[in-house]
Amino acid sequence: MFWAYVKDMKSWILFFIVALGAADLLLWLDAGLAVEVSSLLYMNALLLIALGVFIFWRFRQETAYGRELTRLEGEAAADWHELLPEAKFKRDEQMNEVLQTAASSMADQLNELRQQNIIQGDYTAAWVHEAKAPLTAIRLLIDSNRSAPGMQRIEAEWLRLYLLVDQQLYISRLSSLEADYAVDNVMLKDIVAPEVRELMAWCREKDLEIELEGLDVLVLSDKKWGRFVLRQILSNAVKYSPEGRTIHISARTDITGHSILRVQDEGPGIPNHDLPRIFDKGFTGGTGRLHNAATGLGLYLAKTVSDKIGITLSADSRTGHGTKVEIAFPLENDFDHIRK
Repeated sequence: MFWAYVKDMKSWILFFIVALGAADLLLWLDAGLAVEVSSLLYMNALLLIALGVFIFWRFRQETAYGRELTRLEGEAAADWHELLPEAKFKRDEQMNEVLQTAASSMADQLNELRQQNIIQGDYTAAWVHEAKAPLTAIRLLIDSNRSAPGMQRIEAEWLRLYLLVDQQLYISRLSSLEADYAVDNVMLKDIVAPEVRELMAWCREKDLEIELEGLDVLVLSDKKWGRFVLRQILSNAVKYSPEGRTIHISARTDITGHSILRVQDEGPGIPNHDLPRIFDKGFTGGTGRLHNAATGLGLYLAKTVSDKIGITLSADSRTGHGTKVEIAFPLENDFDHIRK
């Protein structure tokens, strides 16, 4: 930092050296002054040393504000502008004024954006609730006319629409998720069984079988958000499974004591180059584009929610050999660490 300051002050230093050289030349050429060369060199040395001391002193004085300002770089506090260092020079006062103005303007813009997001979230939630009313009516019609031709196909299409509307409702709640979940001990089967029932119409349409194994396990999770995470993974498994295949859902406990829920399908699998990106927002991959039904949101939302409630997601797949997604639920001490 010191040498950067010296570089910035090079014009002043050059002016001093040129002025000193000019003075030396005048003293040397003036016949009326008898100046010894040794005396001239002694004077030059003293002045250059004085210049060095002066530059170092000014460096400490003039960069004190910048050093204090740098310490605020890692501050995450919203009131960082109130921690600005005391100005020693007029230019530092002007900098403080600029930063204060910028902070005030940024705060106004953030408040406006928050208000817009709140309004948009409230509108979306209201729209979803309104949309669920006719969906419920359609469901009642389906239940009362199951023997009608083509009703199974209608029920499957209704389910896809319902899942999209329900997904939108959860998206609108994501911003307030921290205040909207409560972690408790939940039986895995109480998370899995309702989601399997929800997707049964879609499974019947594709003649899919779902095998459940070892789900009498207590896990630490929020039941509602845990079901949402599983819903995204399970709906993906149903979507990409060929007709007549089986989806395996099982649970195990690893050596660290974490309960692992595994969802494994017999679909086309995911290419190796796509696998690291499946949880990215908007990523559909080659398989999703072939099916022309992927939005790239399901697994992204599952990962986003999982990160917030302490669940760990992992996926493994080989092209032509299906996909395996594992959900690792946290232990009590894991959750305490997350909350901190």
